[in-house]
Amino acid sequence: MITPLLDTNTLDEQGVENLVERLIAGGVAGIFILGTTAEAQHLSFRIKGELIRKTATCIRGRVPLLVGITDASFFESLTIAWIAVENQASAVVTAPPYYFSLGQPELIEYYEALAEQLPLPLYLYNMPSHTKIMIEIDTVKVLAQHPNIIGLKDSSANGVYFCKLLHLFSHRPDFGLYVGSEEMMASMVLMGALGGIPGGANIYPEIFVKVYRAAAEKNVDKTRELQNRMIAISRELYGIGRFDSSYIKSIKTALSLKGICSDVLAQPFNHFLEPEREKVKAAIEKLDQLFYT
Repeated sequence: MITPLLDTNTLDEQGVENLVERLIAGGVAGIFILGTTAEAQHLSFRIKGELIRKTATCIRGRVPLLVGITDASFFESLTIAWIAVENQASAVVTAPPYYFSLGQPELIEYYEALAEQLPLPLYLYNMPSHTKIMIEIDTVKVLAQHPNIIGLKDSSANGVYFCKLLHLFSHRPDFGLYVGSEEMMASMVLMGALGGIPGGANIYPEIFVKVYRAAAEKNVDKTRELQNRMIAISRELYGIGRFDSSYIKSIKTALSLKGICSDVLAQPFNHFLEPEREKVKAAIEKLDQLFYT
């Protein structure tokens, strides 16, 4: 889930409420906050706490709440985790600590130490493009032996890596594997992944839910048909703008055009200006016609 903001350090509380209701009405199986699409690393500690509390209040126990606790500081991650447990979150999610690149033995020690002290179950989050480190297959194998580490979200977009994980854990239904790259969700769920955590579901949750359900039911023909339609989201929206942040800008602009929440991003990002906003509007009109007519 994106983080609705009124300015760089003010939460859009009505936007959070609107978005949570939209996601649940769309059929999502859970809500993950404070991840990459949420701009988590740009948010103040206060805003993170407010977002956790507001989202939990809006969810009212209807779906599981997963909270990202990624931080360069071990103890800041623990602090956010305790706020999550106080607000009835189901689990926490963390990528490797960023800035310095860790060796795999250091990464194992870090995650094991964190899992020992965490008050909630932990999902590993593989995001090498942002953390400069891959959680290697053998490292996942070691960490999966810890009783408080219950799964992994992979946003590497590396199909070979993820398929190897699916094979490795094919007899471990207690260790959940989720894919972050939405273009890969259908194929990976067909192969055995438990689900996807796609940013595009902020705008069109029901479309991603339909794709997931078709793939989970192993209905290949229906999955292919829905996937071909869903891929239009990335084709029409994510190419607008010139920077890495454009993906988030497109999602927030689309949500603002639909009256869900503000399009404000946390500094150092900024929102789209009128030329890009017009392109997003045209894209949304095209996608709405594709999905709803």
